[in-house]
Amino acid sequence: LQGNLKKILGDLYGLRTWVEYGFRQCKQELGWTDYRFTNFQHIERWWEIIFCVYTMISLNSSVLLGLNQSRQLETEAQDLSDVDFSNHPQWNHESGWKNALNNLRLIIQPLLLFWLIYPWLSIFPNSHLLLGFNHLIAAMNQFKPYYASG
Repeated sequence: LQGNLKKILGDLYGLRTWVEYGFRQCKQELGWTDYRFTNFQHIERWWEIIFCVYTMISLNSSVLLGLNQSRQLETEAQDLSDVDFSNHPQWNHESGWKNALNNLRLIIQPLLLFWLIYPWLSIFPNSHLLLGFNHLIAAMNQFKPYYASG
């Protein structure tokens, strides 16, 4: 094996324990550690949700972000987005599953709240509220997480 390939393979294999631990943490955080389903559609949906949460958290975790750091250009690292989401008062600056999950919840929260309020806007029209949500969602859509490609 040439270059640092041995070290890279060893580091990747070392992540196996971390991946298993993270997956267990996702299930526990969602409250789904002991569910037993017999209906195939329920089983399939359960796994879809678990894997989506696990993927979202993993792609934004410091361990997986560090895998491709050596190949990333410094200019890309500094120019992730125009908005600093970490200024939110409920943003967790610490590392860990619960902190990453909390931060991802904060990022998608404006869109979820908009769709909860949307049916009421046909009963109580409010163009200012709609415009405000539009600006907020546009700002939140600037979030550009870094995804390791290697």
